[in-house]
Amino acid sequence: MTSHEFQTWLDAYGRAWQARDAEAAADLFTDGAAYHEAPFVEPMRGRNQIFVYWSHVARTQEQIRFRCEILSVATQHGIAHGWTSFVRVPEQTHVKLDGIFLVTLRAYGRCETLREWWQRKQTRTDQTADLSPNLRRASPPLPDPPTRDPINLYTLEPDTQRAGRDKCRAKRAAFDQ
Repeated sequence: MTSHEFQTWLDAYGRAWQARDAEAAADLFTDGAAYHEAPFVEPMRGRNQIFVYWSHVARTQEQIRFRCEILSVATQHGIAHGWTSFVRVPEQTHVKLDGIFLVTLRAYGRCETLREWWQRKQTRTDQTADLSPNLRRASPPLPDPPTRDPINLYTLEPDTQRAGRDKCRAKRAAFDQ
């Protein structure tokens, strides 16, 4: 996968979401695709299930704004950071999502696997926030994604790779204590 192919797919995904076009969203996936909306929920499998899911999205979300930034691209996978805001209908709840996509593209730029991880902030019409359980403070407004070149983890110098691994291990060790 190239950065251009990944960005093209992400742009089409964002356009389909903002247009609330379930058919366009489903057409971004292969016939046997797996769409993991959350890590502990059984994935939707196949374009038909993905279409049904996006048909529900089209009926329950309005005023959708979607932005994303590519974080990394490798031969098989792309990783992106995405920001989305919308109004959930009919209850008129304002929702902000901040999340990560792990995408595998196959032939003709169609997605074989999409995994999503999101943090969510919902503001009801009475202006009280309902945050994701592991979010302890209010989220800032949706930021403009920084402009930078994607990081290709496979082309980093060995010392840079080692430093990144060591930093992750140190954070994990601190978390586990």
